[in-house]
Amino acid sequence: MRLRTLRRAGVLAVGLATLAASSLLAAAPAQAAASCSGTVTYSKTVSRSGSPIGELVIYYNSTNGGTNSACFYHRGVAYGTSALTGVQIARCAQRSGEGRTCDFAALSAPDEGSYAYYAGPVGVTGTADYCVSAKGWILWAGSVYTVDSLTQGC
Repeated sequence: MRLRTLRRAGVLAVGLATLAASSLLAAAPAQAAASCSGTVTYSKTVSRSGSPIGELVIYYNSTNGGTNSACFYHRGVAYGTSALTGVQIARCAQRSGEGRTCDFAALSAPDEGSYAYYAGPVGVTGTADYCVSAKGWILWAGSVYTVDSLTQGC
């Protein structure tokens, strides 16, 4: 139990450090009714020892002035096994510059928990003419593995 608490605290500390470093704490929240469906605009897997264990996917649909959602899926050996897993998405202030660091204008609440198949969906609205950025993570075999999309969909 103590090890589990320490792992969660470590993941939380990494998340908070990332939030502070990225000025996320000042960003306005932008919750959206989201689903893990729509047009896939970004997908990237994270691997451990050459085997995929997770995949971050960003979706887009045109409702609400553009809605982007994100899910982080368990893949390979992680599929069907409960692990601390999370995902979060943001609308950036930028309208161009794909692949760069996002200046966050709106941020979803993170979805984090002990999941066996995926975390999410999380979403932001008003993204039709803006970049988005998402991050997904999984605590697997004592290490945190992350995927950071940087700016996408610009």
